[in-house]
Amino acid sequence: IMAPFEKSMEMMPFKQRKCLATRKDEVCSIRSKFPNKLPVIVERYIREKTLPLLDKTKFLVPFELTLGQFLCLLRNKIALDSTQALFLLVAEKSMSCMSSSMGEVYSQHRDTDGFLYITYASQEMFGAAHPASLLDVIYCCPDVFCIKYITE
Repeated sequence: IMAPFEKSMEMMPFKQRKCLATRKDEVCSIRSKFPNKLPVIVERYIREKTLPLLDKTKFLVPFELTLGQFLCLLRNKIALDSTQALFLLVAEKSMSCMSSSMGEVYSQHRDTDGFLYITYASQEMFGAAHPASLLDVIYCCPDVFCIKYITE
């Protein structure tokens, strides 16, 4: 059983749990041990209510894996059914192309600490304020995701 302080620390975003120097050291250590992998932090959107927390936030990802394939892995980890939408925001601001390799996404959006930060959320996180700008990720099969713009 976790103490209340430990539990609240676990709920804090990764960047707030560790200082910049510690995070940079961690990335150096990871990159020296696993030169073919990218250090990625995946966290649930802070206002997300319907999707569960992942059991871990740190991932080592191959350069050539696409963002769509990574999304598929996350869907399986979270155990979503085919009707539930899952959105990934890279560096807290952008929805990247699902066919981009993780290497490309990392080189464009990695943080100064060396980690790539990805936030996941359900459609509800966007609320009703942005109905025309929503991207609807439709689950096609285990390896393929189609992106459809909602225009109303």
